[in-house]
Amino acid sequence: MNFLNKIFNGNTLYYPGCLTKFAALDLEKKNKNLLNKIGIEFITLSDLELCCGSPILRAGYLDEFKKIAQQNNQIFINHGVSRIITNCPACFKMFGKDYPAALGDQWKISVKHTSQIFYQALLEKRLKLNLRYGKVTYHDPCHLGRQMHIYDEPRALIEACGYELIEMKFNRKESYCCGGGGGAQTNNPELASEIAKERINQAQETQAEILCTACPMCYLHLQRNMQNKKFKVIELIELIEDSANYGKSE
Repeated sequence: MNFLNKIFNGNTLYYPGCLTKFAALDLEKKNKNLLNKIGIEFITLSDLELCCGSPILRAGYLDEFKKIAQQNNQIFINHGVSRIITNCPACFKMFGKDYPAALGDQWKISVKHTSQIFYQALLEKRLKLNLRYGKVTYHDPCHLGRQMHIYDEPRALIEACGYELIEMKFNRKESYCCGGGGGAQTNNPELASEIAKERINQAQETQAEILCTACPMCYLHLQRNMQNKKFKVIELIELIEDSANYGKSE
């Protein structure tokens, strides 16, 4: 049985994460649209689900994090959730590593990042992409790459869109942080911006026209610090959607 056809004993939940839900609504809409397009049936719990707890855990509030994890888990159980799909690497890591560690056998839900789902859809020919042209460099988000070891799927999707992928000198497990996570933007915004600008410089050194990343946090932070208007920062879902719709009549 193909992965996307696998029968789950319960509902698949699309979980956008707080940043996507409140600061990048266009990314949420595009992810939902593409999930529908490839035939993924999912529910949403926008008015019920809590933050995954990543900021609280990273700040060291372990007891508070565990309470949130237990509350979310109960909400998911109440709605028969057996699988979570999220486009947020931080949420992906929380549900994939931190919830199992905190809740043990209470946590029975599997989790996938959208890049894994869309890549599988590509393999199963549910996702058809029209070739675009140009040079793209890819920024590995810390949580998606070093923490969850998702390196190949985003790159395969970029190349399937027809783009030439050019790697930066720091990539994969050696990727340079965008500077946006870990509370840096709040606690030391000047340093966070300096890190982002350095990463953008590394991207521009590749002579690519587009810097792509599969993380709403990285996307928004890098975009805010972009000074060269001829160089684009885009999120992976935007790249895929553009290729999926390219050349189609209205």
